[in-house]
Amino acid sequence: MSTEQTGQIVRTAGGLTDGPLMYPAYIGGEHVEPPDGRYVYTVPVRSVLEDTFAALRLKKDLDAGRVDPAAAGAAVTGGCALADDDMMRRALRAAAAAAPEWAKVPLGTRVEIGCRIGERLRERRDDIAEVLVAEGQPRSLAGPCLDEYWLADFSPETLQWCAEQMYHERDEGCRRSLVRRVPDGVVCVNPPQNAATPNALFGITALLAGNTVVVRAPRSVPLATTYALHEVVIPVLEEFGAPPGTLNVLCAPAAMDSWLDSPDVDDIVYIGGSEKGLEFERAAVAAGKKPILELAGNDCCVVWRDADLDGAVRSLAENFRQSGQICNIPNQVIAHPAIAGELLERLVRVARETRPGFPDEPGVVLTPVLMADSYFTDIQEALAGGAELVHGGRRLEVDGSPSDTGLFLEPAILRVDGLRRAAGTGAVRNETFSPLLPVVVPDLTDGLPDEAADGGPDGAVTDARAADDRLLDAVLAFLAGDRYGLRTSVWSNDERVIQRFVDGVTGCGVLNVNDSHSGFRPFLPTHGGTGLTGGVFGEANYLMLRTSHLQGVGIVRPEMAASER
Repeated sequence: MSTEQTGQIVRTAGGLTDGPLMYPAYIGGEHVEPPDGRYVYTVPVRSVLEDTFAALRLKKDLDAGRVDPAAAGAAVTGGCALADDDMMRRALRAAAAAAPEWAKVPLGTRVEIGCRIGERLRERRDDIAEVLVAEGQPRSLAGPCLDEYWLADFSPETLQWCAEQMYHERDEGCRRSLVRRVPDGVVCVNPPQNAATPNALFGITALLAGNTVVVRAPRSVPLATTYALHEVVIPVLEEFGAPPGTLNVLCAPAAMDSWLDSPDVDDIVYIGGSEKGLEFERAAVAAGKKPILELAGNDCCVVWRDADLDGAVRSLAENFRQSGQICNIPNQVIAHPAIAGELLERLVRVARETRPGFPDEPGVVLTPVLMADSYFTDIQEALAGGAELVHGGRRLEVDGSPSDTGLFLEPAILRVDGLRRAAGTGAVRNETFSPLLPVVVPDLTDGLPDEAADGGPDGAVTDARAADDRLLDAVLAFLAGDRYGLRTSVWSNDERVIQRFVDGVTGCGVLNVNDSHSGFRPFLPTHGGTGLTGGVFGEANYLMLRTSHLQGVGIVRPEMAASER
C-alpha cells in the first residue's frame, strides 16, 4: 500500500491510515503547526459510552500532551492542530490575498470544480463516514447523509442552475447590457457541532461563486470536517491550480468576534440557535458584514385524510434521527382527524423499535443527549396543558434499559387535540431539539368563528367537504403563524388539497409533498428559510447566490458612441 507524506498528514491510496489521522491547520496553501504544538484529539464515541471516565481522561491527557497519540493505538482516532488567534488572522489575510485571482477563474471552471468535489465525495464516502462514526454519528445515518450532499449541493443539476443565475447578457444595437452576480470576497463558515461536516461541505460551496473561504472546524468535533476538506476538497482545488489561500481550514476556539473585527472578512455563515443567531445578525450588520444565517427549525408535517400512511410514517420517523438534534426534521405533525388514530398507532410501533446503541452498530439512529432537561420540561408543560403522552418520556442506557442517568432519550410522542390548544403548547410552537414529536389532531371546531366553536348556530357542520375546506383553512392559518421557516411537508393524494398547500405555504425554505421531509434532492435547496430560521434576510439558501451580489453593467461600443456624437 503506497503512502504520501505531506507535513504530518499521511495519505493512503487505499483510504484511511492505520494510525491516528493527524492534521495541521491549512492556511495559504500550507500545512501550519501551532506555535505551542497543541492538538485536539478525537477518541471514539463507542469508547466514551463503554467507559466514560476512562475515555474522557484519555482525551484530556492527549489534549494536554501527556500521552503520545501514536502510543494510544485504536483508542484515539486522530487529532487536529488547535489554531491560535495569530493563525486565524493569517488565514483571513491569505483568503483576502487570494480573492482577486480566484474571482477571475471562469464560472464554468468553478462549476467543474464543484462537480469534481461531488465525485470525490462519492468516492471517499465510506472513509469519511468512518470518521463521522468515530465522532458519534450513527453509521446508518453517516453514509446516507454524505450521499445527499454530493447528490444535492454538488450535483450538476444544482450547480448548473446556480450558474445560470450568475450571468445574463443582452445586446441592443450599440449597447451591451450585463446583469451578473459578483463574489462578495472572503466568506467565513462556522459549522455547528451537531452537524459539522455536512454544514462545512455546504459552506464551501461559496467557493463556486468566486469567493475565498475560511472554515473553522468546531473544537468539539473537528476531525471528520478536517478530514473531508483535506482529503477531498483541497486536492481538487490544487489539481485545478487554485491560488494559495482559496480555502483555509482551522480548528480553533470561537472566532466570531475576530471575524467581525477583521477588515478582510465580507460574509459570515452562522449556523446555530435563533436567539444568539439574531443577536449576531445585528452585530454583523453594524460591523458591515453580510450575515448568512442557518438557525433553528420547527418544521411541521401535515398528514391529510387520504395520505399514504406508510410513506408519512417513514418521513415522520426522521424526527428520531440523532435524537432530534438536527434542524431539518419534522418537529410537529398535524394529522387529519379521520386518520389520526391509525397514524398514532403506527408511530408508536416505530418509536418502540427505535432504540439506542453504539454508533457503529447497524440500524442505530439515536445519539446521546447531554442537555436533556428541556425534553422533560417540554413534556411536563404539554401534559399540564391537556396533551397526552402516548409513548416515551424516559432516559435510556445504551442497551435500551430505562435509567435515571442514561445518556439517551426514549422517543416521545404527544397527542395534542385542537389547533387552539396546540397554539399554546410550547412543544408545538418552539423547536425542541430532542426526540419529541407532538401530533396535533384538529377538531371540527377549528377554523370556525369563536361563537360557532362555542356551540353557536353555525357550529353544526353537516357537509363533509365544507368541513374539510374549513379545516384546511385553519391548518394553513396555523402554519402561517409559525415563527420559524425552514421546511414544511404535506402528505395527501388529493390534487386539490396539494395545490392549496402549494399556493398557501410560502413562508418556508422548502415545501415537500409526498416525500421525505428532510431529504435533499438535486436542484432543490438544502438549506435556508425565513423567520427565526433565516433572520431578516432569510430565504432558501444557495450559497453560490447568497455570497454574491447583483451588478448591472452597461457598455456602449466606442465606434458606435463616436458615431452618435
